Amino acid sequence: MVSSTSLLWVLLAAIVMIVVLIVRFRVHAFLTLIAACVVVGVGSGMPLTTLLTSFQKGMGDTLGFLAAIIGLGSILGKMLEESGGAERIAKTLLAALGKQRASWVMMLVGFIAGIPVFFEVGYILLIPLVYVVAKETRINLLYLGVPLAVSLMCVHCMLPPHPAAMAITNMLGADVGKVILYGLLVGLPTAIIAGPLWIRLVARIDAPATQEAFLQERCEADSTRVLPGFWLTLLTILLPLILMVGKTFAVTLPKDSTAFAVISFLGHPLVALVIAVVFAYWSLGIRRGLSMQDLLGHTQKSLPPLASILLIIGAGGAFNGILIDSGIGNVLATSLTQLDINPVVLAWLVAGIMHFAVGSATVAMMSAAAIVMPTLAAHSAYSKEIIVIAIGAGAIGWTHVTDSAFWVVKEYLGVSLADALKTFTSATVLASIIALLLTLTLSHFV
Repeated sequence: MVSSTSLLWVLLAAIVMIVVLIVRFRVHAFLTLIAACVVVGVGSGMPLTTLLTSFQKGMGDTLGFLAAIIGLGSILGKMLEESGGAERIAKTLLAALGKQRASWVMMLVGFIAGIPVFFEVGYILLIPLVYVVAKETRINLLYLGVPLAVSLMCVHCMLPPHPAAMAITNMLGADVGKVILYGLLVGLPTAIIAGPLWIRLVARIDAPATQEAFLQERCEADSTRVLPGFWLTLLTILLPLILMVGKTFAVTLPKDSTAFAVISFLGHPLVALVIAVVFAYWSLGIRRGLSMQDLLGHTQKSLPPLASILLIIGAGGAFNGILIDSGIGNVLATSLTQLDINPVVLAWLVAGIMHFAVGSATVAMMSAAAIVMPTLAAHSAYSKEIIVIAIGAGAIGWTHVTDSAFWVVKEYLGVSLADALKTFTSATVLASIIALLLTLTLSHFV
């Protein structure tokens, strides 16, 4: 029998190994998490056959529900990208609010258009519009690009159906509708404070002398394609969220009523996303003259990029399963409970440390969920949905040189490493702290 102290050392060794393999040796996170599973299993004294069974069950249980969800979400995001829906939302908001409020517009565009697309995809998709606005208004690119990046990061970490947010919602057994509601309540104020408000303090509004040449190389002629309508595009993006949140409010109906059964069925994440994809095929595709062959092409292009994210999430689920089956989960829960740390702060802190170390919000969220999950039974006063939001809040912070998102923002804005750290990294740290404070406040009311 391995002692409790030894089990904790085994877990620490596994975490250190994850950091070293990813950061120092550039090993893919999927392979790194498999190695961590082996270290935890062998180090805790699990029989090898039990270790394999636990790995298989943990990965299967995690991906069994999420694979289809993530695939459907990716198709929805691809339809938004190919149709020009994100561009339509941005242009409409710019026309309504004015280019003098362009930093606020880009924050809102990121928050809305980022719901169905990954961070990098959303940023690359919208950056041409940032270039155009910056060229016409002579505003510093940082004033537009940083609020966009911060809002995309908030949505990426806190709002299902984004993969990591959806994965930890499922792992912790939280209600997806409530997670969406709480994510909106926390995420939007966070994006406002750490986006357009913060950038005014850390960057000049006037464009630097080098920006004109930078934009001259990157600004393309305005596209002549016909964009979809604003309200129809907005409905397409928000439809799955409306259906999933509707299921949460259906609890007020009689459990044996037809209305409750129908709303509960439509609000299931899988059903909601199937409906949203079918609607997107019509609203952003067939209605605009696309053929079924065109839609097939968009669908096929949306799926290959998912391989990496699915494998990482699956391995994260396996890591969680082995932590539980090895007994480390119970020991960890006991140890963390004795520290008398607020579980919301604990979830936020673990996710933040992991993101700082490994440079992946997805890996950070999956690892944090696996670590804090055993402590939930001892802290029943805090809802699982709040813990999910706390983990997402922690994962927003410390987006720096170890994270590919940092380099996407730095290179597309054409700024120095120092300026990127000063503006974008500092904004994510502020966003993480603001999100924690808002989550703690919200935890007193729900």
